[in-house]
Amino acid sequence: MTNLTALWNRVFAVLGRMSMYRLVYFALAALAVVALLLSLFDLVGPDPLQLIATLAVLSAVCVGVDAAAQRVLNLPWRLESSLITAHILLFVLRPTYELVPLVGIAIAAAVASLSKYVLAWRGRHIFNPAAVGATVLTLLSLMWADLGASAWWVGTPALAAPVILLGLAVLVRTEKVRVIAVFLVVAVAVAVIRTSVQYQAAGLEIEALDLLWPVLWSSPFLFLGAFMLSEPLTLPPRRWQQFVVAGVVGVLAGWPIAIGDITLGQERALLVGNLVAFAFAVRTAVRLTLVSRSEPTPTVQELTFRVHDRLAFLPGQYLELEVPHRHPDARGTRREFSIASAPADLPFVKVAFKEGKTTKPVSSYKKALALVEPGDELAITGVWGDFLLPKRDAAPILMVAAGIGVTPFVSQLGQAAAKGLDRDVVLVYVASDASELAYRDEIEASGARVVVFTRDRPADLPAHWVWAQGVRLDAEGLVRVVPDIASRHAYISGPAGLIAELAPALEKARSITTDAFSGY
Repeated sequence: MTNLTALWNRVFAVLGRMSMYRLVYFALAALAVVALLLSLFDLVGPDPLQLIATLAVLSAVCVGVDAAAQRVLNLPWRLESSLITAHILLFVLRPTYELVPLVGIAIAAAVASLSKYVLAWRGRHIFNPAAVGATVLTLLSLMWADLGASAWWVGTPALAAPVILLGLAVLVRTEKVRVIAVFLVVAVAVAVIRTSVQYQAAGLEIEALDLLWPVLWSSPFLFLGAFMLSEPLTLPPRRWQQFVVAGVVGVLAGWPIAIGDITLGQERALLVGNLVAFAFAVRTAVRLTLVSRSEPTPTVQELTFRVHDRLAFLPGQYLELEVPHRHPDARGTRREFSIASAPADLPFVKVAFKEGKTTKPVSSYKKALALVEPGDELAITGVWGDFLLPKRDAAPILMVAAGIGVTPFVSQLGQAAAKGLDRDVVLVYVASDASELAYRDEIEASGARVVVFTRDRPADLPAHWVWAQGVRLDAEGLVRVVPDIASRHAYISGPAGLIAELAPALEKARSITTDAFSGY
């Protein structure tokens, strides 16, 4: 079990080095190549020329419209975003090389790209762009049938395995495996029930299990879930909210509702889900100004911002900080940071990150962030996370932090202190040496008991702090320093390798919540 956990964490770490946009684009491009190869053997609906012609039109229109809109609005151009929209539409619309249907495909592509800017709220699009484009084309087809409509030809058994493998890589990267699993279970179950009802209405009998695999492999549910519903920008911030959206889309996709001459099919079901997500949490781009930089330790930088718009977050959540810059690399212009300050500290918010020496190439984001000076304005483009302490204040807590992974705990401990809560907390704090123990004053003020794992003995430890004195922090060492672990809710924030190492001990806790990170 531990080996599987370690393998999972290593895969996550590898995928984490690539931006979400770049990974999704590569996955869709690979799927397009697979579809092209399969079309040579008539294993998918479109033929090779139809696929090539359609993708060429989609790419040209999406790239052109996005480039023009972003130039007018003075926004950084993201080529991957344009190509992702084009490739999704390739699998949703009916590929062709005929002139009039290609005009319809061009209209769908233009509408999809424009929706990112027109159907948006404070810089964030509300609906999945490809779903908007496909829906508009379907509505136009009611007046001009030759324009074509959505077809979802991707729902074919020949593409099921590639969609699963490539989609799983995307879901691991976006941490949406469980959310999409809920969608698939609901959608497939509802579709099986619907088909069974239709058979019975026709006077035919069929076992539900006989319908299960055909529904799963021959429907577009796998593609819809992995590449469209999973988009973080159109999902609500909390996990339970995401499950609700997944269930709503699953029901509507599994049992399409007729509205006049059209049905509430796959893309329309997704649009309804987007509306539900928007109702849960209106997406906003929160403006903020850098106030100061500081160095809590020799290798850690802290940024303090003043927030100009309304910002709501819970202790333990993370924010997405956008730093626009020219020629961004594969990881893009946005990065996620755990919030180090407490909600009680607003309108000031703090993030911290490690700036150690490395032989690896420095990302374009790091270079751009290093050039940001006090007084410069940036934007928070989202707040997410379920790394939250139990609502019951009396619940005993174990916090395990490695290095800069202590930041969400600093926020939680600071908020508890601000509210006058006396929580039973033990913090196991791991650092390379004593000089790398960040936020000592804030942690000391919280009153939490702290066990420190460092090579050298920290000087002037508070009365409720203990140095582990050479105890190795593995599963056995953790149980040794926290003998009552079985009575505690365990929270661990740090590298994936540490989480895997401590898994045998953490499994003894009442619950485990992890907050793995791979740096920025």
